[in-house]
Amino acid sequence: MKLTPKQRIELHGFNNLTKSLSFNMYDICYTKTKEEREAYLNYIDEQYNADRLTDILQKVSDMIGAHVLNIAKQDYIPQGSSVTLLVSEGPVETAPEESFEESPGPLPEHVVMHLDKSHITVHTYPEYHPDEGISTFRADIDVSTCGEISPLKALNFLIHSFDTDIMTIDYRVRGFTRDKSGHKLFIDHQINSIQNYIPDSVKESYDMIDVNVYQENIFHTKCKLKDFDLDNYLFGYKKDTLSEEEREQITKRLDREMDEIFYGKNIPYTD
Repeated sequence: MKLTPKQRIELHGFNNLTKSLSFNMYDICYTKTKEEREAYLNYIDEQYNADRLTDILQKVSDMIGAHVLNIAKQDYIPQGSSVTLLVSEGPVETAPEESFEESPGPLPEHVVMHLDKSHITVHTYPEYHPDEGISTFRADIDVSTCGEISPLKALNFLIHSFDTDIMTIDYRVRGFTRDKSGHKLFIDHQINSIQNYIPDSVKESYDMIDVNVYQENIFHTKCKLKDFDLDNYLFGYKKDTLSEEEREQITKRLDREMDEIFYGKNIPYTD
């Protein structure tokens, strides 16, 4: 069944299609000494502790019109944190006009959404290379909903909530619902790429790879920041304190780290 952008479907009962958004972000940093690495990890733990992550997820919940039933959060030792929100359907009187539009979500204007027995989670993973001075912080956010509007409406807000060098984004629609005649619907909106939900101003800043399995309602995109300023990847000092040889060596290491994450494979180091 092919849908037009504004088409409304009369359903038999509740729309129980499950729409899942997985948003993975990476922040890369060069830490030359053990002390710098520890300071960076402490900074990350402070910036992305369980309380701040809870605030981000609560804003996502508000944005998609969900009601928070329960919050579980935990900071870990030595690093990392996790937050899970169990949410239920929020008060929705009418379906929004833009239910089926492919457009960037708000930043951070309110958007309502049908939700029931859904959840929003985040987990963080700070780690570092044992020899090359590279520290990488990763956060995984999952938004799973039932209802008319995709959690992709929260994607723009999530992108702007983190300092992101690389993003890996997955979206999948699972299960089925029925129209009034009993005909199964395995998706209730048009989509050909997650990139339709990313603002042009963001897309201009990233190199992007798109992989879609339309027949399975699976959509995937990866983004790597284009512009590289070494000062943004040094912790506690600036590039003008380094020799030309040091700047070149560090830049190569950072480039390789980002390429390996972006392409999903190890790349041999070359001087």
